Amino acid sequence: MHRLMMNGFQHGQKVRAEHLRQEFGCSASTIREVLFRLATVGLVEFREQRGFRVPEKSPQVLNELTHLRVLLEAEGTVMSIRLGGVAWEARLTAAHHQLSHLEMRLQTATDRDPFVDLWFDAERQFHQTLISACGSESLRDTHHQVYCRFRQQLMVEDRAFDFISGNIQHHQQILDAALSGDEALTRQKIHDHLARHLTA
Repeated sequence: MHRLMMNGFQHGQKVRAEHLRQEFGCSASTIREVLFRLATVGLVEFREQRGFRVPEKSPQVLNELTHLRVLLEAEGTVMSIRLGGVAWEARLTAAHHQLSHLEMRLQTATDRDPFVDLWFDAERQFHQTLISACGSESLRDTHHQVYCRFRQQLMVEDRAFDFISGNIQHHQQILDAALSGDEALTRQKIHDHLARHLTA
């Protein structure tokens, strides 16, 4: 899954079960089972007689996934504000601290390659922590699927990190709004953070 989200495969590339079987040293049936599971969450596509492929990049799909992220993260964060208490606030603050440190380093780094995987992991952790105390496993699971597909759509262009200055500001604003308990402001800041991907 990590490679499917992190530019390990190109958009539209065929995913060959035989190559993966050799790489991981397991049976072909195991690889196919994993690929079919990934197909159920949209990270690969399966077509009869054509096998498995990485989904193509699609502005429409990205727009739809962004709308879903806004809805799920806004609702999940508001529920976490109501239910999470001090323990959630502490986890969120810690997740933001790690992300903010990496983003500040990325902003000034001449070689960003060492930070790429670290940033993707920290960014995912922050957004998952936002909704972690929502009390709904279904919401968390759905968000995870949407987030993974969203990241896959951006796995090439986001590596330029031309958005990083805005991200630093947005993540701080989301944190401040959530910790203040202002539900309407939190919803707005989550929307503002993702608005660059919305086309309608």
